[in-house]
Amino acid sequence: MTSSDSHNDGAATWLSPSAPAPGKLGPADDRTTAAAALARAKQGETLVYRGDFRNARQLLAAMGRRLSTPRERPARGGDLLAGFRAERQARRQEHLLLSRLAVPVEAGLRIPLANAPDVAGALAEALGPAPALPGLLPLRDLQGMIGAQEWRRRGVDVPALGARLHPRYGVFAPVRGEHVDLVAEAARRWPVTGRRALDVGTGTGVLAFVLARAGAAVTATDLSPAALTSTREDAARLGLADRVAPLRADLFAEGRFDLVVCNPPWLPAEAVTPLDRAIYDPGGAFLAGFLGGLAAHLTPGGEGWLILSDLAERIGLRRAGEVDAQIAAAGLEVVGGVEAVPSHPRTRDAADPLHEARAKEVTSLRRLVPSPRPA
Repeated sequence: MTSSDSHNDGAATWLSPSAPAPGKLGPADDRTTAAAALARAKQGETLVYRGDFRNARQLLAAMGRRLSTPRERPARGGDLLAGFRAERQARRQEHLLLSRLAVPVEAGLRIPLANAPDVAGALAEALGPAPALPGLLPLRDLQGMIGAQEWRRRGVDVPALGARLHPRYGVFAPVRGEHVDLVAEAARRWPVTGRRALDVGTGTGVLAFVLARAGAAVTATDLSPAALTSTREDAARLGLADRVAPLRADLFAEGRFDLVVCNPPWLPAEAVTPLDRAIYDPGGAFLAGFLGGLAAHLTPGGEGWLILSDLAERIGLRRAGEVDAQIAAAGLEVVGGVEAVPSHPRTRDAADPLHEARAKEVTSLRRLVPSPRPA
């Protein structure tokens, strides 16, 4: 890297949606070893790669291998919470350090490295068509954006819909299907035809689509522009644009609804990346906000459907009975529901530190209504 390169890199826009802006910048190239790169990253330096793109990818992979350690499964009945916290800390450290290998991005969303692929389309989808350039982007983020574009092109099969969804970068795909299946089952048991429904925190819109297919008119809220765009695009693909209305809102839309559905993040713990927010709910704020506001957004005779896994209780992140206590404290009661056990591959991964909890996990859909007021 020339002195001119260093000066330009210092003035470049940090384009990462998931990693903190760098402090110190330094050069890296085809001669940089994984050991040296990690040592510098641990000192807080972000390395700007100038060399062959393929070698940059190999360097990042080698750095990742050095950070990976064999997962220790707790003894049967052991401290799952400690294991969970150790794994989250390792993930946080890995994300931080591997995000400190960056590549330059120039006009036209071009990566000016030898053998770099054409990534303009992937970057435009992830960053918008006109980010401030020149910029710097963690190679890890770039690889995620490239993968997301391919994921979006192929789509994600959702058996309950008999269709594929095409989520944008940054929108968590419905790769686990039990929450979708539970809503589909509930809509068969307790018909929703003609009901005005609200899907809180819609994400890809998958639950809104299930409800719309079952005959409901659905408002689908989210704070993420990418989630709302994904929902709007897939609603059009599925022929549901007239039954699903995406709306930017923090939890609830204004007004009252016959049915309010919510599949909140299941684990009350810190989110390391923006995508993690689909799974991790720091302090349980999302769940508390939903329960606290539900009654005020239901029509007379309306109900809420809360879809939640008990994995947090099995790990020790939440006390047994805590969710039911929150429901009661919010002036609500459970009047029925359905349950499902997971079938995703991690339930069969005996090397997973949380295997003991995952193997017993139950996901439930609780039907919630306002509690009768005492006479």
